[in-house]
Amino acid sequence: MRTDIDPRGLIGRKAFDRHGQKIGTVDEVYLDDATGVPEWAAVRTGLFTRDAFVPLEPSELVGDALRVPFDRALIRRAPDLGVGRHLSPEQELLLYHHYGLDLPPEDEPPPDGDFGTLASDPES
Repeated sequence: MRTDIDPRGLIGRKAFDRHGQKIGTVDEVYLDDATGVPEWAAVRTGLFTRDAFVPLEPSELVGDALRVPFDRALIRRAPDLGVGRHLSPEQELLLYHHYGLDLPPEDEPPPDGDFGTLASDPES
């Protein structure tokens, strides 16, 4: 998915599965804590049903709609995590596993500040 899209522009768009079947309407967009890039969308799957989280990375905008490259049945079986609050790392992990996606790379640790420094001989 393009990362230059305004996340607010996704809200209210219709969402469709890989076969073109309507899933619902995007209610909320969740940003990655570290990068601020849109990562998940909560899609209202019906009038009296819950929102299902869908990943935005393999999804794409087609016209005015969000095309999610998964079957509607899989999307409807996504873990029910509730909406309107922050997703914890554990909840995101559940979603990654549910969709069979690779986990995003973890932030690399900062380089060792002593790298390249010679140790001094204690006897010199």
